Amino acid sequence: MPVNFRMSEILQTTPRGLYCPAGGFYIDPTQSVDRAVITHGHSDHARWGCRHYLAARPGETILRMRLTKEAAGSRADTTEAGHTATSLSDDPEFEFLDYGETRTVGGVKISLHPAGHMLGSAQVRLEYRGRVAVVSGDYKLQSDSTCQHFESVSCDLFVTESTFGLPIYRWNEDHEIFAEINAWWRQSSEAGKCCLLYAYAVGKSQRLLAGLDPTIGPIYTHGAVEKGVQAYRTAGVELPETTYVGDQPKGHDWAGAMVIAVPSAHGTPWMRKFGNVSTAMASGWMAIRGARRRRAVDRGFVLSDHVDWPGLMSAVKQSRAKEVWVTHGSTAVVARYLNEQGIDARPIDGHWQHRVEEDD
Repeated sequence: MPVNFRMSEILQTTPRGLYCPAGGFYIDPTQSVDRAVITHGHSDHARWGCRHYLAARPGETILRMRLTKEAAGSRADTTEAGHTATSLSDDPEFEFLDYGETRTVGGVKISLHPAGHMLGSAQVRLEYRGRVAVVSGDYKLQSDSTCQHFESVSCDLFVTESTFGLPIYRWNEDHEIFAEINAWWRQSSEAGKCCLLYAYAVGKSQRLLAGLDPTIGPIYTHGAVEKGVQAYRTAGVELPETTYVGDQPKGHDWAGAMVIAVPSAHGTPWMRKFGNVSTAMASGWMAIRGARRRRAVDRGFVLSDHVDWPGLMSAVKQSRAKEVWVTHGSTAVVARYLNEQGIDARPIDGHWQHRVEEDD
């Protein structure tokens, strides 16, 4: 290791997001930039308007669905002065790497490793002058049949999310949660009700679909969810048969059906067509007493695509990092706890951080 080496040569926090000065690129930038390395396809990490995107190959269908000019529609170019980004007349440049494949930019070796958050989610490993930094993006350690499992990567600096970075957040395994969901669906079906299950359109919804028992009844999807379903199917992920809600005629009988919808649809006139319904939310926030009541749903299932407290501590330990940056969530709590364990940790709060998804 060079005597005068500083980790800031690999990674810095800026108003536009995490920046690698040696390579001249950003990781999950909050604004349009020339070169962006993307951890996954959620809109708070993969923003439209950059010139060049580098991401993991398993998430290609999702990134192309969300970041081409067709997806951008009429959105204006939000590039700040001095930064070149795509215009609405051009599609951005995409480059996709297999997990573990290396790409060198400005002397920085970049490789992407499974994060377990959703299809194509990746941790970004940066190696420069003998030192290694890993940016986790969003991740989880629980099982998920719709994406590759989290892979621990040794490093000197680990940048971890902390969306659920409190000891109260501890997830059960998927088979337990899906047993509860399917039991709720079965009981509702026997009562002649239609089930409305709310989850984020891309990632969580497909994970839910993979765990449903299609022998209970037909499965329908909200339009935003169906787009994600098609992207997953194109990527080779097996999911049960689904039907787009909008394809059904007026007066269709919804009794006994399961409808996967986005949370914003709850309480809207769109719900009226389903008649007698039972509603539920699948979210890590359902672990908090009162969260289901605030959401005004009948059931709450604790299912998150983010790391829980034991998983976060395990990921930090397995990384063997001597320095940890904590972002996106309970940053101060996690940093303080890690410092008490003898690990040099600090929160990196800032306005550039991503917003919390409504159904994390």
